[in-house]
Amino acid sequence: MANAERITLTEDHLDVLIGNLHKDGYRVIAPRLEGGAIGLDEIRSVKDLPRGWNDEHGPGTYVLKRDAGEALFASAVGPGSMKRFLFPPEVRLWKATRDGSRFEIHPESHHRSPKFAFLGVRPCDVHALAVQDAVLQKGRFVDADYVRRRKDCLIVAVNCTSASANCFCTSMKTGPKATMGFDLAFTEILDGDRHVFVMETGSEQGRAIIKDVPHEAATDADCQLAEAAVQETARRMRKQLSTDGIRELLQRRFDDRRWDQTAERCLACANCTMVCPTCFCMNVEDATDVSGAVAERWRRWDSCFTQGHTYLHGGSVRFSGKGRYRQWMTHKLSYWIDQFGVSGCVGCGRCITWCPVGIDITEEARALRDNDRNTSTSNQGSV
Repeated sequence: MANAERITLTEDHLDVLIGNLHKDGYRVIAPRLEGGAIGLDEIRSVKDLPRGWNDEHGPGTYVLKRDAGEALFASAVGPGSMKRFLFPPEVRLWKATRDGSRFEIHPESHHRSPKFAFLGVRPCDVHALAVQDAVLQKGRFVDADYVRRRKDCLIVAVNCTSASANCFCTSMKTGPKATMGFDLAFTEILDGDRHVFVMETGSEQGRAIIKDVPHEAATDADCQLAEAAVQETARRMRKQLSTDGIRELLQRRFDDRRWDQTAERCLACANCTMVCPTCFCMNVEDATDVSGAVAERWRRWDSCFTQGHTYLHGGSVRFSGKGRYRQWMTHKLSYWIDQFGVSGCVGCGRCITWCPVGIDITEEARALRDNDRNTSTSNQGSV
């Protein structure tokens, strides 16, 4: 990145950074061990980070392991992402109160949003944030609550020095190294007794914040160690999703038999959409109290997997599990590109990990491509 400054921080220096962010009024959100998983939550110091913890992912499986030594950022991605803070599961849009014959509306947009500093977020999630920006902040229909929460965000990304079995960010060109969208980005290095963080500045805001943190200029040796660790992570990534012509492929295979086969397994539980860092489906609900003196409007997460999501007068547009799964995957990898110019998938692998029956989007895409290739070959042979 042009004008990027590379420095080295120790663990104590990282603690100073966290403390300074709190003094500046930020809520510092970082990986934290809670509820049997490593997710994003508020921290006060380095002590709150998941030292020594790693996580093992598989289709429908997530296992925590304490085998990462002194590493603070050894885990991959948990079930939560920045979406939970910037596009929360439940938001009150406004509240109206009645005083006699007079109503007064109190919009939530008048309330000040907290300043978020996201520390240790993965490059795939930084790309997911850019996708949500395109949908909720730069699209035709701007979400005022999202804009308010997103305004003062600070992004401190961590480059991946390990990958889970479900990661495929290299296929989506979203990792394992942060290349955009961050104020600061670092690589954690454990080299013998040395435990340091090789950090790169990515914005003027990042440069201003790091000035008040003790640090040293990064040596060539440290930069090479950091780069080698990231390159090794990319080399070890086994899962792939071919994106060549994926938009057109999914539109061609709308009636593919694979959708029926997948629907036999899919529970339509909506886990994949709840953990996805880019999904934004929501519903708006109105409620009043018994007396009729208070009315509220709430925005709540919804999913294209719920039968009521596409309900119109007379019934649901997509009444089958097959139709709902096909809608999710086709929108994610195809129609999303038509709408917003980018893919709706960043290769984080959460949908694979948190699917109870282990449906793998990379395997589904591969099966559709194989069927498409076989159909093409068969047609050529019949000419």
